[in-house]
Amino acid sequence: MTDENEHFDRKSLRVVTGKSADFASLAQDCVAFSNGAGGRLLIGIEDGCVEPPADQRVEPTLVDTIRKRIGELTVNVSVVPERATAGNGGEYVIVNIPRGHSVASTNQGRYFLRVGDACQPIVGDDVLRLASERPSAPWESMTALAVPRSHADAAKCAAFSIALRASDRVKLFVKEKSDDELLDHYGLASGALLTNLGVLLLGSPSDRARLGSAPIVQAIRYDERGTKIGKFVWDDHALSPIELINAVWREVPDFRETYELPEGMFRRQVPAFEEVVVRELLVNALVHRPYTQRGDLFLNLHPDRLEVVNPGRLPLGVTPKNILHASRRRNDGLARIFHDLALMEREGSGFDLMYERLLTTGRTAPVTFEGTDSVHVTVPRRVVQPAVIRLLADADQRYNLTQRERIALGMLAQGEGLTAVELAAKLELPDPASLKGWMDRLIEFGLVEQTGRTKATRYFVHPGLLRSAGLDRRTTLTRIEPHRLRALILEDLERYPNSSSSDVHRRIAPELPGKTLQRALQGLVVEGRVVGEGERRWRRYHAASIGQGDTRGQ
Repeated sequence: MTDENEHFDRKSLRVVTGKSADFASLAQDCVAFSNGAGGRLLIGIEDGCVEPPADQRVEPTLVDTIRKRIGELTVNVSVVPERATAGNGGEYVIVNIPRGHSVASTNQGRYFLRVGDACQPIVGDDVLRLASERPSAPWESMTALAVPRSHADAAKCAAFSIALRASDRVKLFVKEKSDDELLDHYGLASGALLTNLGVLLLGSPSDRARLGSAPIVQAIRYDERGTKIGKFVWDDHALSPIELINAVWREVPDFRETYELPEGMFRRQVPAFEEVVVRELLVNALVHRPYTQRGDLFLNLHPDRLEVVNPGRLPLGVTPKNILHASRRRNDGLARIFHDLALMEREGSGFDLMYERLLTTGRTAPVTFEGTDSVHVTVPRRVVQPAVIRLLADADQRYNLTQRERIALGMLAQGEGLTAVELAAKLELPDPASLKGWMDRLIEFGLVEQTGRTKATRYFVHPGLLRSAGLDRRTTLTRIEPHRLRALILEDLERYPNSSSSDVHRRIAPELPGKTLQRALQGLVVEGRVVGEGERRWRRYHAASIGQGDTRGQ
């Protein structure tokens, strides 16, 4: 059995039996699946378990009870419950909920939508969006243009079939189908006609133009003042969305640019834009755009960033604040083809991949903005922290980090540490408690340290690792009061124990005279709040409460 997602959920048998029965909650889940892409509820299996208790038995009448109660509590929802037996002998109920032909609601007029592994309420204007975004017949399957199968571009059909048969994501029985059968299997044709999806991917330029919403791509270059200095356009409908990705990457010269970063005695060539990031941006824009709406796809190339602007809003239930975790496909057929052709990763992992690639290459995370009728995603052009690349590479090689751990470590390495609340917000998690799966191993390996408790917890990369990577930063101060300087010295020595006075001076106040810092440091030693060991140039300091400290990474 799989993890809970937008197509699958588990419920305890208590939801439908005994005094704790909650059919109203079950009805909301059924409405959410019906308004989404459909799904299955396994009733009788607890969250986190894969099988029911071995001695669990389901009353034969419960199946009819579930069917009847869901019918009474919902509108436009169809359910097909059935009793099943697990491998351990325990019984449970499978409730299949097909995608509804009309917008579903509870009998109290409440609307819900399945997004990722949660059922979200839909209110206000979003109810109208829900109705407009999910017609009874998906746009992809429509044949209103009446384009015969014979009008499909022969070259595109041949390339499509070859690519599918070469993909390791396509099952053998699918590869054995004829070219014509593949069109039916992937919903590119229906009977004697090409569907809208078939015209989009395999049709002639004239037929693709008749769709009215086939993507047009404009790549526009800007200088430092925001003035347009160049433009590349793909507007003749000669290319399918699959071909557009390769064409844009190949033909925009900015994507060929590199620059040098110092790396010890040598210099390293770094691309201005990571290929995997650009391709993922294009795939997300082309696969998840609303094809019922016209509008060009813009790639705005600025000296310091790339901004991708796609027409339409994010799929209902997905927002800039949950885009890293929410999973909702707008064009199921197109997404399935892109996945099988290895043009996109599994569902919901595209933004995870972009976060990982950007943060592990010393860049900042992508920024998503939803406008009135468009979605903007911005990624940086330049590496902000080159030393992060080495730190992440060394940590990953030594500990084989997961994608989540690389993202979290990259975020922390680019700053002076984050509180649990701040880090949860940056990772788009619901609360600090959700950080457990992201942070536990990083703390166990000694890559990340923490102070404080609960919401006051603060995470930061081990000071020795920051120092060895050259990421211990300076603080720019021109004037500072004595008590503030002493507080900064103590804070610095707690993070970087066994430091020389020159190290402290460089990090917290390089603009101040060295003697000023020395006087403050010696005052703390006299008070017993700082301990100094060694003589002259070998003298090192640490906060009295820290002891000798951990010298790892020195």
